[in-house]
Amino acid sequence: KEELALQLINNSQHEPQLYQHSYFRSTIVLILVLLMIMVLIGIAHALVIYRAVAMALFMQSEVSLLSKHADTIAVMTGAVLHYLTIVIMTKVNWHVALFLCSLEKPRTFSQRENNFTVKIFIFQFFTNFSSLIYIAFFLGRINGHPGHYVRIAGHWRLEECHPSGCITDLFIQMAVIMVLKQTISNIMEYLIPWISHQLRKKKKSPKKRSMMLGEEEEAEDPCKRQWLNNYELNEVNVFSLFNEYLEIVIQYSFTTIFVAAFPLAPLLALINNVIEIHMDAIKMMRLRRRMVPRKAKDIGIWLQVLEAIGTLAVIGNGLVIAITSDFIPVQVYKYMYSPCARENHTSMDCSTGYINNSLSVFHIRDFEPHTKVLPEFNGLCCRYRDYRNADDYTYTVQFWHIFAARLAFLILFEHVALCVKLIAAWYIPDVPQKVKNVILKQKHSNLQNELRWVMPWKVPR
Repeated sequence: KEELALQLINNSQHEPQLYQHSYFRSTIVLILVLLMIMVLIGIAHALVIYRAVAMALFMQSEVSLLSKHADTIAVMTGAVLHYLTIVIMTKVNWHVALFLCSLEKPRTFSQRENNFTVKIFIFQFFTNFSSLIYIAFFLGRINGHPGHYVRIAGHWRLEECHPSGCITDLFIQMAVIMVLKQTISNIMEYLIPWISHQLRKKKKSPKKRSMMLGEEEEAEDPCKRQWLNNYELNEVNVFSLFNEYLEIVIQYSFTTIFVAAFPLAPLLALINNVIEIHMDAIKMMRLRRRMVPRKAKDIGIWLQVLEAIGTLAVIGNGLVIAITSDFIPVQVYKYMYSPCARENHTSMDCSTGYINNSLSVFHIRDFEPHTKVLPEFNGLCCRYRDYRNADDYTYTVQFWHIFAARLAFLILFEHVALCVKLIAAWYIPDVPQKVKNVILKQKHSNLQNELRWVMPWKVPR
């Protein structure tokens, strides 16, 4: 309605653009979006291959530091590489989302903005979180077991979890990405506009007029000087603030979806926001031109995006606690397999013996045929993290008990968290009462002023 009113003000002969829908165009856009998502997932697979190859190379290195900490170094270098892909793919995602929006031919600017917001958020979500999702829920669970490993190109084994658990790998990955995003990205976000402003200032500053003999210098108009200073500022467009919104939404995703694995994420986000508030203020007030204000009743499609992130956060943290961490296996061991459960001991720690219970037995003679094993080791066995039988390497009954407990915890956790979310949304008002009362008084005052003109005898002065 407001856009139509502005168009009529600018052009009284303006004809409204009618609503239209094309199934062919929508199908093309959907196919292209799915292809882009597959490309982003493929990049995550490439990072998985890199970590597997890097860990194998680091373990064969003659440097003792690399060989001893090959898994940790592979995860850290993979996280740095993931950050570089985020920086590169952010630019690509931006252009692809704009291209898809132009294919859709939206009727109004607000519709174009909403469509662009949804697409760029989906692309950025897969760019930022595909690798994290693999580490959280697939790392160490699809690589097979001794004697039957899953290998890349028949040569490199898929990487294992950290000896302390898969949640450590997720912690390292998130820590590296968040630290790099909040340091390098913020520095570049301020440095690039500053350099651009300095270049524009040098390029467009008027040259001083040479003084002729006997000619008096003309006093410079202060208003003209201010206009020139404003003109030398960096240009802005309708999407200038869009990056700021998107950055906050992605940061909110980092601090909520996997917060169970990285509890420091909210603290890092708080420190980053305190610093970035001042940097953005300097950037917007001193380096960029003023934006044309545009009226809006709310934050638009961003509200639905934040609600979707809240739902994903409940599901993600439930999966991290139930699947990635050792919380459920420890509880199952305490109440079903520990000495406390068998002998009703109350004076001892019920988690005693958990590490030994969580390790399965593998016989050295059952290695793959191409694995070189010395004859004197054929009768020996080794231990590895899993719940498998020692004879045929099938899953034990304890594995299925843990699986059932994880599924039950996940369902219970999600329902309780969603119920708490709904109760909080009902209990806490969306708009503070003080704001509502101020708006009510303003409406009442405006109506009284209007009635004085229509029916002055009914409105007391």
